[in-house]
This record gives sequence, C-alpha cells and structure tokens, in this order.
Amino acid sequence: MASHAVISAEELPPGDHLVVELEGKEIGVYNVDGEYYAYTNWCAHQSGPVCEGPTSGFLEAEFDREEMETKTEYVREGEIVACPWHGWEFDLVTGECHSKPGVQLISHDVDVDDGELVVTV
Repeated sequence: MASHAVISAEELPPGDHLVVELEGKEIGVYNVDGEYYAYTNWCAHQSGPVCEGPTSGFLEAEFDREEMETKTEYVREGEIVACPWHGWEFDLVTGECHSKPGVQLISHDVDVDDGELVVTV
C-alpha cells in the first residue's frame, strides 16, 4: 500500500469532493462535515462511476396512526452519493449501499498530514 498527498485539506471544504487518479485507479475523496472519506470510483451494480454522482440526503417519514398524519424530515444532507448510471445510493460515512444490503464501496484510508489530505491505496 502506498500513501499519496492529493490536495490541501483547506481546498476541500465540507460538502465538497474530488476524483483523483492514484496508481491507475480513480478515487473519490469526500469532506463530510469535516471528516474525510475516500472510495474507489466504482459502483458494485454495473461498474458505474459512483463518485461522479450527486450527493444528497434522505427524506425520513414517520406515520402517526392516531392522528393519521405523516411527518417528514430531510436528514443527512451531503452524506449520500447516488451512482449516476442507475441511482444506487451509498452512505459516504460507512460506504454501505442503501439500495442493496450487504454491498459496500471500496474504501481507502484518508489522513491529514501537515495540512494535506493523504490517501492510502
């Protein structure tokens, strides 16, 4: 495994990401609320470029049977990425797929070293 400095941490603000090529692999590097995550740009469904997809959140709903009302709340903004090919959704914090249980993104360690984001591949 090799470590690669990819960008200064201050150049990747919360909610932003970039895709870099390291050792012949495309890697998506994300800043989610000040925490950094890196994933191979490959969707388990049909090999789509998952890290080129949009990031969003979830709409959670709760149904109150007594009042017969549904309450909704938009949560986890910027923590979900959807593959642009077929819409499979992945959690950027855990790498888990929300569309298919048991499927995960291929993750890589990210460290901050002297202000630089260093990804290990």
